Amino acid sequence: MRAEEALRKISNEKPLVHHLTNYVTVNLVANTTLCVGALPVMAHAHEEVEEMVSLASALVINIGTLDPIFIEAVLLAGGRANERGIPVILDPVGVGATSLRTETAGRLLSELNIAAVCGNAGEIATLAGLAAEVRGVESLAGDAREAVTRAAGSLGVIVAATGPTDYVSDGERTLDVSNGHPLMGRVVGSGCASTAVVGCFAAAAGGADAEIIAHALAYFGRAGEVAAEGAEGPGTFEPRFLDALAMLAANSEGLDGSLRVKEVSG
Repeated sequence: MRAEEALRKISNEKPLVHHLTNYVTVNLVANTTLCVGALPVMAHAHEEVEEMVSLASALVINIGTLDPIFIEAVLLAGGRANERGIPVILDPVGVGATSLRTETAGRLLSELNIAAVCGNAGEIATLAGLAAEVRGVESLAGDAREAVTRAAGSLGVIVAATGPTDYVSDGERTLDVSNGHPLMGRVVGSGCASTAVVGCFAAAAGGADAEIIAHALAYFGRAGEVAAEGAEGPGTFEPRFLDALAMLAANSEGLDGSLRVKEVSG
């Protein structure tokens, strides 16, 4: 499934995407989901997460602001999502920065059936056992393509690493995505928002594979390119970016032709 088909399906079906996400970027994540055409819900109370995820078509887990209560909510929601067979997308924000983050990511990957992991190159390198420099929730790494391929192979899930070029791999097949703009990296939460888009596309597809995730990221990057036209800086870029996501979603005909997705290994 490519972007045009996914966006049409999202528009027609309005899937509910349940986000267990961090409080720093929750508003951007919710607005991004709405602009794509899906419906966001951000419920995290233990008393309702299982019931809420039972109504959803995808679950997105973002570990940006961890605490024990949040971790327990994630395990409850993820378990119910697995029972229902809906895709679970994990954003391992800041993994490698602290033992809590690293251990939590490992626990989620071992105890839940995760459909896809989406993070920056440093986070993915850490999960792959490669060297990465981690500073708070920001991280740096070397070869992002190697990181996604190794992580996907060792974890047995689809893995995406975002950056100047995005890479998506299932361990055997790797795709690169070259849509995007440097201003995207100057808005807090752009990575969280990209994982939200992946969740929306997974909801439409009923699961995740390398192609659907690559096209979700390419659409996200294309919106960044459109938003950057006329933006004076990150402050004017962010609202233009939300507008671009909504505009491309509502007028998706021909979108696939502007998306630069290329297979780099077979």
